[in-house]
Amino acid sequence: MKYLSTRGGGAPLSFKETVLTGLARDGGLFLPAEIPDITDKLAAWRHMTYSDLAFEIMRLYADDLPDSALRAIIDKSYGVFRHAEVTPVVNVGALHILELFHGPTLAFKDVALQFLGNLFEYYLEEDNAELNIVAATSGDTGSAAIHGVRGRDRIRIFVLHPNGRVSSVQERQMTSVLDDNVFNLGVTGTFDDCQNIVKALFGDLSFRDKYKLGAVNSINWARVLAQVVYYFYAAFQVQIKTGAGQVRFAVPTGNFGDIFAGYIARRMGLPIDKLVLATNENDILTRYFHTGEYTLGEVYPTLSPSMDIQMASNFERYLYYLCNSKPTLLAQCMEELKRSGSLKVDPIRPDYSFVAGRADTAATIAAIKQYWEEYAYLLDPHTAVGVAVASRFMVEEVPMIALATAHPAKFGDAIKRATGENMAHHAAIDALAGLPTRKEIIAPDCGAVAKFIGGKIEAAVTGARGMTYEP
Repeated sequence: MKYLSTRGGGAPLSFKETVLTGLARDGGLFLPAEIPDITDKLAAWRHMTYSDLAFEIMRLYADDLPDSALRAIIDKSYGVFRHAEVTPVVNVGALHILELFHGPTLAFKDVALQFLGNLFEYYLEEDNAELNIVAATSGDTGSAAIHGVRGRDRIRIFVLHPNGRVSSVQERQMTSVLDDNVFNLGVTGTFDDCQNIVKALFGDLSFRDKYKLGAVNSINWARVLAQVVYYFYAAFQVQIKTGAGQVRFAVPTGNFGDIFAGYIARRMGLPIDKLVLATNENDILTRYFHTGEYTLGEVYPTLSPSMDIQMASNFERYLYYLCNSKPTLLAQCMEELKRSGSLKVDPIRPDYSFVAGRADTAATIAAIKQYWEEYAYLLDPHTAVGVAVASRFMVEEVPMIALATAHPAKFGDAIKRATGENMAHHAAIDALAGLPTRKEIIAPDCGAVAKFIGGKIEAAVTGARGMTYEP
């Protein structure tokens, strides 16, 4: 399998090269040259364990990775999850809820980032090389990435988060990790500022090459690949339970990576009737699917901070397919978006595999309250956005699967606001209280971040650290 940049630059890359490169050197995102059709394999895969299913799907895309190595990486990655099924499906009222929060940091990002951390380690040992990961997070990617690579000898990680715009638990999960290879930067701006800085650093090819930068954000294809698996697993579980032929998925959406994995699963042949895209007040993607217009606006802080995004990176991958896989046309679209902050061109047409809706703060709180009172089931606020929107697209003959993207204990304030009780707890979260933390407050300035990263890498090489602990 070869991988191509959405913008057409450079030669096709292998899976290994794609993983280690992260963002294409022309600024595009990598996609496989072809999406395999697996419709003839659905029956054989239906009753597989999660790890066996992951192996069968991933080996289609990672054909330069020995089967024995891929199996070992998968087993190591999902052996740390707290549930034997990794991503179990539970019935709650009329919904089937796909619980994606049983990993080390209680968020769906663990599914991909445990895999990616182990994959990085395998390739770096194979090449006797090092990697410096630079990532932006709106909340959960940072902690999941840190826990995926903490303490690894060949990897350093620099995580940028919007200071004061992630939940207190999300911040503590990141900043309480004091391993020497972990650096947290609280950027005095929005997530979009963080994401733009990361893209600019990768676009500075001399800086990128000098410091051997790598990516764990969903711009890295391996992230999307790992997430494709749980769409198959959930669909099979629900089909077995209900006898249904097709399913729908409701996905709380910010950066478009998670729902794009579902789109890839659908293109592979998984019988997904609809992908229900759910946004909070930051509804640029909902507006796009209603109007065909993608127009940047202000970022509003909400109860679901991981979705407080305007510029959704993975939308470029989807747009590539809407542009009939023509990189020249895609590049023109991205240039227009950069120039004007808006995008609407003739080749972009409605895609009836998607429906979309918006759930504001009131709807989010109402969904949390309803599911607790009626079913004694706690939704985190991101999942509640997805559930609220899912309720508008329920049809009797097609089961609805709602992705539960985080454990409610990560958002205790929102749960208390909705239920009136301080009931959202988890031992892993409660254990964070009182731990020392470490972070660097920094301006939303690419030059300042580059100077910090370069300085820390060079200091690490000489054994000098220089960061101070905060109580």
